[in-house]
Amino acid sequence: MPIFISIAFVHYCIFLICPQIALDEINSIHWFRKGLRLHDNPALLEAVRDSDTVRCVYFLDPWFAGSSNLGVNRWRFLLQCLEDLDASLRKLNSRLFVIRGQPANIFPRLFKDWNTSQLTFECDSEPFGKERDAAIKKLATEAGVEVISRISHTLYDLDKIIELNGGHPPLTFKHFQTLVGSMPPPDSPVGALSRASMGRCVTPVSDNHRDKYGVPLLEELGFDTEGLAPAVWPGGESEALTRIERQLGPDLSTVNFESTRKTASPLLPSPLGLSPYLRFGCLSCRLFYSKLAELYKKVKTNGSPPISLYDKLLWREFFYTAATNNPRFDKMDGNPICIRIPWDRNAEVLAKWAEAKTGFPWIDAIMTQLRQEGWIHHLARHAVACFLTRGDLWISWEEGMKVFEELLLDADWSVNAGSWLCHSCSSFFQQFFHCYCPVGFGRKIDPEGDFVRHYLPVLKDMPDKYIYDPWNAPIEVQRAAKCVVGVDYPKPMVNHAEASRLNIERMRQMYQQLSRYRGLSLLAAVPTSPIEDLNAVASPSTGRKHSGLNSHHGEAHLPKPP
Repeated sequence: MPIFISIAFVHYCIFLICPQIALDEINSIHWFRKGLRLHDNPALLEAVRDSDTVRCVYFLDPWFAGSSNLGVNRWRFLLQCLEDLDASLRKLNSRLFVIRGQPANIFPRLFKDWNTSQLTFECDSEPFGKERDAAIKKLATEAGVEVISRISHTLYDLDKIIELNGGHPPLTFKHFQTLVGSMPPPDSPVGALSRASMGRCVTPVSDNHRDKYGVPLLEELGFDTEGLAPAVWPGGESEALTRIERQLGPDLSTVNFESTRKTASPLLPSPLGLSPYLRFGCLSCRLFYSKLAELYKKVKTNGSPPISLYDKLLWREFFYTAATNNPRFDKMDGNPICIRIPWDRNAEVLAKWAEAKTGFPWIDAIMTQLRQEGWIHHLARHAVACFLTRGDLWISWEEGMKVFEELLLDADWSVNAGSWLCHSCSSFFQQFFHCYCPVGFGRKIDPEGDFVRHYLPVLKDMPDKYIYDPWNAPIEVQRAAKCVVGVDYPKPMVNHAEASRLNIERMRQMYQQLSRYRGLSLLAAVPTSPIEDLNAVASPSTGRKHSGLNSHHGEAHLPKPP
């Protein structure tokens, strides 16, 4: 009968026989945070290069999970990413070590217990991440552990962009585009970790690895999963690579951009969507970029791209650059680039928005989708953000940002805060006189109201004519649809026509003060005629139509979150 001896036991025997050999080993730890992938992970490749052992770790604080404001969909996605990562490492005779606790408390013991020579990780550009990493580097230095970090979560070295701009982050997207356009293109993605790249490097794995270092279940973290619907967005690198191959390959010459414009349900989650995978680093942005570059070279006759996917990646880089040296980027107070606006504080109003009880079917359907699935279309994000802040409710963008942080799978600190700063006209975007209508905008995108009916079944029998403004339906129509407004579905919580006109005037006065005291030319594009909504809308109180623009061209400069 063959005798199986664990690698860890062999190493222990070597140490007993010849301690010097063991002491001369190069033992690496690779620390996963974002970048939850094996492809294009240069720091991971550094961990195995010329090393004898490698242990890939991820820190999970059970207490943080229980007290965190992250929703169950985000935690499920993360755990699925970790399970997928562990499965991929198993194919290389390695494993993922999920460590319970805080890195600063646990690393000193790991350095000692595992006789660690070097620690590798992907660079984190965000302020709190840089502060955390500096503390860990100090602990590693004190323990005699070499630290190696590599840039791979962003396309560019953000410090070089800031240096090119005279030491300050560019604060307009156009200027940012000019700066990166003068730089060399992003580095090409490196190869995935493989048996060949691991060489002689092995991972010591104990028999009780699953009990000690396994990926926990949601229930173990204190979540109630009874009634939890299947994930619309399965987490993990494997799913991300499958999606990008479906979207952009393998035969790039067959991609037809015209067909992508005609999707039947643009507001529903796409099986080709990539944004959560970029956020968690399951998909390398450099791999995505390189495939796009290849695609744009090959595709000449199938039409031009409908919306530049390059721009989506660059908006992501733009917000990362703006936030990297600004620890107050997610705050109004103390944030040097944020306009101080006296927003209202009203917990009841905020709750109605967050819980899909505004009485506007377009807004409520979007917020229902967000809570159920963890994702909403970028135009839907614009709509609910405008409604909460400068459009209707006059609630601070910080409150909306927190709700997105809880529920949105692809929300990360820089992009989430930057998008809300932009949507609320608090920074980056000043065309406050363009306001999304919570009736007309939805009707323009989905005239039949299929999206609303999907997420608000109480309105499924409401005629198309009234699906976006059911309060205007005659009472006999409401009864026939088994949805009486004020009984089965909430009344509109605000008169949009009046609220938006008042709030636009508030914003006008705010910008006039800024122009007067700061000498800013912020009002050059503000029309002197009465401000009107984007898209025609029926007032909840009168039912009369208010004329307005019939497109959302005024919002064209808003970022499309990746």
